[in-house]
Amino acid sequence: MSEASPISIAAEAKMHSPRITTIAWGRIEVEGVGTFRDAKLFPGGAREWDWRETGTEHAPGIQPADVRELLDHGATTIVLSQGMLKRLGICHATLALLKRQGVRVHVLPTQDAVDIYNDLRKTEQVAGLFHTTC
Repeated sequence: MSEASPISIAAEAKMHSPRITTIAWGRIEVEGVGTFRDAKLFPGGAREWDWRETGTEHAPGIQPADVRELLDHGATTIVLSQGMLKRLGICHATLALLKRQGVRVHVLPTQDAVDIYNDLRKTEQVAGLFHTTC
């Protein structure tokens, strides 16, 4: 049995999306990355999701620009959280973009979104947007 080289191990690790370890009101912890208020997770990493970058607000909701970065990281499945109380909308244009790209989409309240994301990350190129409050 041959050993994998450090390069192939690093490449394989980069392909996986990081695991969410904790979700609570106003806080999401991502294994090996850090703690955020809202987060973008994708194959190979994660970062703070700053709504001001794209002008996102609760209504009309998640913008196409919010998901483009996820697509750029190779996501074939995207999980969009609606917030803990399902108050975050999803723009029709965002869903249309993902459909045109052939991306599977899951739209769920945040806790359910975290659960499915953590399951899918084991077998798919999954990404997600996670809103940790309302």
